[in-house]
Amino acid sequence: MRPMSLFESGESNGEISLKALFDGESDEMYSENNLDLSRIAFLICRGGWPKATLQSEDIALDRAFEYFDAVANVDASKVDGVQRDPERVKRLMRSYARQQGAQTALSVIREDMLTNDSSTLDEDTVNSYIKALKKIFVIEDMHAWNPNLRSKTAIRTSDTRYYVDPSVATAALGLGPQDLINDLETMGLFFETLCVRDLRVYADALDGEVYHYRDKSGLECDAVLHLRNGKYGLIEIKLGGDDLISAGAETLKELSDKIDTTKMKKPSFLMVLTGTGDFAYRREEDGVIVVPIGCLRD
Repeated sequence: MRPMSLFESGESNGEISLKALFDGESDEMYSENNLDLSRIAFLICRGGWPKATLQSEDIALDRAFEYFDAVANVDASKVDGVQRDPERVKRLMRSYARQQGAQTALSVIREDMLTNDSSTLDEDTVNSYIKALKKIFVIEDMHAWNPNLRSKTAIRTSDTRYYVDPSVATAALGLGPQDLINDLETMGLFFETLCVRDLRVYADALDGEVYHYRDKSGLECDAVLHLRNGKYGLIEIKLGGDDLISAGAETLKELSDKIDTTKMKKPSFLMVLTGTGDFAYRREEDGVIVVPIGCLRD
């Protein structure tokens, strides 16, 4: 069961089209955003599960917790007939929830799981649990993007940890919408997972894939949407705020300037994808577009 994007569930107005951006047809960058912080917090915890989008808010929020329990108690063992300890599955899922958007080594996840577990928990066992969760589409890590750069900066190629839907992460940690609003730093991490979910849905519709970029100099780009025809867009994800948006725009410009345009195309667009903000617009000073997730579609 694939989770839906905000456009598919009707929460995004879809007035900013990624296809139009790739085709160079979006000179007018304006769309009003109808999602506020509290609504985004709810959408993170509810997730994009089709049935949940049709239910009342209280019942919809319960579905993510029910899904978490079903994965741990049944699905993780049922997928390949290998009996797995439900408590270990839960510990793994909690660790994964804390590592969203990070290139975390398997050894770190193992150490995270060892609390209240035996020392016999080795990395091969942890890896087998992760593979089981991937088979049932609970987690989906993001591959690294390797552009042609003018500099010889080494690129980190480790995968980035993500759930397929942010509601699984919040359920694993027992969090609700108000918990996120009370801790905006944590909310920002799970908002990134929500955006990655939507970008993956949109990329699939456009014959593309979503990647992550990070090099050893510390330069990082949250999402690179790369199409099969070679076109690509660079995207930084920020929950909101002028300072964070400006920082995201600076990162995008820095990475764009590093790309060797004699060997690959220029990016079709540079985007800061936000949660809050009244509208979508193009920054006059650098051409970076700022788009609330509640305005985006494929």
